[in-house]
Amino acid sequence: MRAFLLSPWLLGCFIALNASASISVRDDYGNLVALQQPAKRIISMAPHVTELLFAAGGGDRIVGAVSYSDYPEAAKRLPHIGDNRQVDMERIVAAKPDLVVIWLHGSSARQVEQLRQLGIPLFYSQPHKLDDIPDSLVRLGHLLGTDQRASEAAADLRQQLTALAMRYENRSKVRLFYQVWDKPLFTLNGQHIVSDAIRLCGGENIFAGAKATAPTVSVEAVLQENPEAIISTGERSPADGGASLWKPYSMLTAVRRGNLMTIDGNLLDRPGPRMIAGTAALCDRLEQVRLHRKTTQ
Repeated sequence: MRAFLLSPWLLGCFIALNASASISVRDDYGNLVALQQPAKRIISMAPHVTELLFAAGGGDRIVGAVSYSDYPEAAKRLPHIGDNRQVDMERIVAAKPDLVVIWLHGSSARQVEQLRQLGIPLFYSQPHKLDDIPDSLVRLGHLLGTDQRASEAAADLRQQLTALAMRYENRSKVRLFYQVWDKPLFTLNGQHIVSDAIRLCGGENIFAGAKATAPTVSVEAVLQENPEAIISTGERSPADGGASLWKPYSMLTAVRRGNLMTIDGNLLDRPGPRMIAGTAALCDRLEQVRLHRKTTQ
């Protein structure tokens, strides 16, 4: 990708387009996002963003997306503009977007600043809680002018969340290690949205207190915590979901009770609409852990 130089003419055009905005929402960082009219040409800078846009009724308006934007099936046919760390600025400008939806943790800060200088409206997507996902749908739907469809999709997700919360609110706690990757071994802390899913299911993240959002941990640290279950994301680990790493440690409670479990990380690690289904799958795994208590104690 060649270095991209901002054109004063392009800068003036983008700023002029947004001078009389009539549609506005706040993004996940509290920034005001204002458009003159509903967005017709959108760049998605994260796979979960692509899923949100499709669910909100704007899939046919995405004119560029990053790699791994593979759901729904139609997303696989979108033009690629790079990955979630480095994008092709020339392709983005050539696509003439009127909205770019960004995932701050995956996007290059330098390139985001270039987009800002061009005057292209930016929406930062970073759901921190499960409830933020349907809320994101509503706000994106407002920017797209697809309010009814987005609101209906959001209402369905809220219903599912309410049902899950009611079902698992009184379940006994399950201390677990959530394994995102095995080489290096890393997990997620209590501030990550995955921990919100863990809490809803009656789980307790053994590394919730870690300072880093996605800390690297040692095998020894996991052994010391001795979790009752280990949940690993299958799409980022070996065929067994990374369980083979723990099988030699027979005194580990998760091993002794048969609680080495795999879950589809595409469902749970992406803060998009499918995360609600991923949360339901996680809750089911933790129910299995509770049942194993009766047969192993």
